Amino acid sequence: MMQILLLGLGKMGLPLALNMRDQGFSVRAYDPSANQRQHASVENISVAESLQSLFEEKGGKRIIWMMVPAGPAVDQILEEVLPQLDKGDILIDGGNSFYRDSQRRAALCAEKEVDYLDCGSSGGTSGARNGLCAMIGGNPKAFAEVEPIFQKITLPGGYLYCGPSGSGHFTKMVHNGIEYGMMQSIAEGFTHLRASGMDLDLPAIAQLYNTGSVVRGWLMELTQKALAEDPGLESIRGVAHASGEAEWMVLDAMERKVSVPSVALSLMMRFQSQDPDNYPAKVVAALRNQFGGHAVEKKS
Repeated sequence: MMQILLLGLGKMGLPLALNMRDQGFSVRAYDPSANQRQHASVENISVAESLQSLFEEKGGKRIIWMMVPAGPAVDQILEEVLPQLDKGDILIDGGNSFYRDSQRRAALCAEKEVDYLDCGSSGGTSGARNGLCAMIGGNPKAFAEVEPIFQKITLPGGYLYCGPSGSGHFTKMVHNGIEYGMMQSIAEGFTHLRASGMDLDLPAIAQLYNTGSVVRGWLMELTQKALAEDPGLESIRGVAHASGEAEWMVLDAMERKVSVPSVALSLMMRFQSQDPDNYPAKVVAALRNQFGGHAVEKKS
């Protein structure tokens, strides 16, 4: 039985561990949070109480799957884990790291003859639990060794070996840029519907759009669900954080002189949403008042 050492039991890591377990894999996991380790133990996942103890038992080739946030956390884990690995072990970064970081890390691991696979993961928490969408880059021989894992934990057709190191996370970066543009289009469309003055049933329209329409899909299904739960979306603030991938894509596209205007503008809208007082709109209003005498709304 193939054993997987899983690092990270957060919102994606724990459901992925349960998915792997249910598919017959031996999973042993670690997370620095005692609460997360407790949650995993309750779900009958074997948990190590320290990162060191996770690697104490040696039983042949080890598959180490990291499910941690992109950035310094990955490098910190590598610094701690790499000295404990042996030739032929395989490290999988299942988070959404920047592809150039993954290329650098793969080269670092290769110095110790450890294979590093970058795996972009999509599908959210439900996908992690019930069938991931995985985009994998790295040594093709290492991928062939772990392909049985991907065959089991993804939906049919839900994984792809994309190419050399970095290609998995590059593919996921572009995926997220597309996602930004799609979500922004849906947001703008439903804003326009809401402004019609026709008292339109927005949840019903979302369901209609998702039934045989060319814009049908999971995001439209989620739109219908969100609007059904809160038609005016009064319970939430209009702040949408940027997780990083679209920004990476826009900067990379600029370097390659690739035009990605929809993704770039959707990213700008994410940035604008961080300002509840909307300063740019204030500047525009002030300028219109200055040159055209257009009225401005004063704060009460």
